[in-house]
Amino acid sequence: MSPTKTTGTVSLKHAPKRLPLLRTSCPRGYIMCLLALAFASVASGQNPWRLSLPGWQYEFPRDHFAHSDFKTEWWYFTGNLRDEAGKRYGYQLTFFRQGVRPIAERGHTTSRFVCDELKFAHFAVSDPNGKHFRFTQKTSRGAFGEAGFAQGDRIAWIDDWALHLLTDGTMQLGAKMQDASLALTVKSAKPWAIHGENGVSQKADGEGRASHYYSGTRLETKGRLNLSGREFAVSGTSWFDQEWASNQLTPQQVGWNWFALHLTDGTELMLYQMRLRDGGLDPNSSGTVVATNGATRHLRRDDYTLTPTRWWTSDATKARYPVAWQLRIPSLKLEA
Repeated sequence: MSPTKTTGTVSLKHAPKRLPLLRTSCPRGYIMCLLALAFASVASGQNPWRLSLPGWQYEFPRDHFAHSDFKTEWWYFTGNLRDEAGKRYGYQLTFFRQGVRPIAERGHTTSRFVCDELKFAHFAVSDPNGKHFRFTQKTSRGAFGEAGFAQGDRIAWIDDWALHLLTDGTMQLGAKMQDASLALTVKSAKPWAIHGENGVSQKADGEGRASHYYSGTRLETKGRLNLSGREFAVSGTSWFDQEWASNQLTPQQVGWNWFALHLTDGTELMLYQMRLRDGGLDPNSSGTVVATNGATRHLRRDDYTLTPTRWWTSDATKARYPVAWQLRIPSLKLEA
């Protein structure tokens, strides 16, 4: 199971032959084992968690906060930033929630060391000019309140990494590592984009093999970035994904490719491909076009093609990862 996530910016009129890459993120084996175990328990028919079913009515700000009756959830921020001198930076900050005990089984013990939900997070900063990529991650049970979800205006936190929601809808996020820290405010310039159809983003055939999924596809971003003791103001654009589910992958599925693209005409694209063990793509692969006014259009698997054109091979694992793609969406007359 090896998800690939990519964000970038593409011009409709003068699209580059290779999609510019901001981020490729592959959660480590430990995290993916947790997810695999979650899906295995569902496949065995022993599922005490709520499933993602058609008809979900999204409501904000309610749905910015945790959905603890579902097993898996994440809040995923990525963005492109510039400082006052025009230098470019990229960042990623993600909070994950992995249910351990269903809600029906909670409340039967007073021990702080009984874990209901595992909390973990990823933080990365890219500095293309300095040719430096910084990254780290955290994991916590939150036994003494040092990590958690949905408390007051805090959506998620782990130690001093935190995501807050202010009364005007602005989000505040911040994190720090040994030689980098970030403190940003982000506010959506568009309505929240709901993905999928009838309230669900289907990932495979079958009831509940889906997620509830929405995005802030164009977030106005500003704040402070500190690198190696130097702090400076930054501003730019971010993308935010929140997704929650209890069952997604089937035994025939081995992972997914995911793209979040800002187009220069003010529209956005979210596309994903569910990869099958035999090398094919699941028919439930899909995407969303977000118009300049925020209106969304659902794309099915055959509405677009994504073809790898260049690969990178890890010296450590010898695994090959696609790092450049050709995208075609005939109905939009888009080729990049």
